[in-house]
Amino acid sequence: MKKELTGTFLAILTAFVSGIAIPVNKFFVVKIDPLLFTAIRGLFIGIGFFLLSIFQSNFKPKRFKKVSWRLLLTIGFVGGGIAFLLFFSGLRLTTAGRAAFLHKTLPLYITLFAFLFLKEKITRKQIFAMILMLLGTYIIVSNRITWEITLGDLMVISATILWAVENTLAKHAMNNKESNFVVTFARMFFGSIFLFSIIIILGKIDLLFSLQTAQIRNIIISTGILFCYVLFWYSSIRYINVSKASVILLLAPVISLILGYYWLDEIVTNVQIVGSILILIGSYFIVKTRSERRIPIVE
Repeated sequence: MKKELTGTFLAILTAFVSGIAIPVNKFFVVKIDPLLFTAIRGLFIGIGFFLLSIFQSNFKPKRFKKVSWRLLLTIGFVGGGIAFLLFFSGLRLTTAGRAAFLHKTLPLYITLFAFLFLKEKITRKQIFAMILMLLGTYIIVSNRITWEITLGDLMVISATILWAVENTLAKHAMNNKESNFVVTFARMFFGSIFLFSIIIILGKIDLLFSLQTAQIRNIIISTGILFCYVLFWYSSIRYINVSKASVILLLAPVISLILGYYWLDEIVTNVQIVGSILILIGSYFIVKTRSERRIPIVE
């Protein structure tokens, strides 16, 4: 029960950090190549979690890694590299509102993969909560999206599916007693190496040496927010089912809406209030869900 409460609380913190990221970024919007932006943040966060992992292992290398490097590299390249490349490429071919909503379908894929490969127990209450929160999310952003499917949408969906794969692999690594710090290091560091490789291939490395003061400030602020996000997220799925934690993340739009109203004087419509209420009702049910695994059938 203590692990359940801890993991649930950390997932809620993750949703809160995700929710504040949007209004905070509106204060610190500075144009910078998104691949370079992501690669720089990932590199510094990866180094930070490498140091935390070494410290956690009491500076004994044998305790540092409990799963194969192949798995850790896959987590980094898939979640921290290829998925971001697909997402930002797709974002150029679709609207920001559509991309944001398609990314919010992440719990659907994580729940499916967790059921199939991690043997997590998915209850009717959990499915009901997820559907309710996805419906609420759609209602909040419905005025910004249309139903036609573009190549950009397919790329964003592909990126979202890859992030679901990465989270499933990360939970698998933790189920095998790997530290969440090591998993986070692999995701951020190896992902950033992949993105820097793409940047070099595209001939954009010069952008790294032409950053202005405002851009550096923006990177530092965003890196701090992302550090908190991955710290809370990978810590949460260490304690609870990744399927449950992913649904809790759908609280983020409500948090963004509230902070946008108080910080940026944004108008909140009645439709958005209805969507928020649905999300909050769904969050009540998902928080009450226990993290369990299905009992394997003995033949």
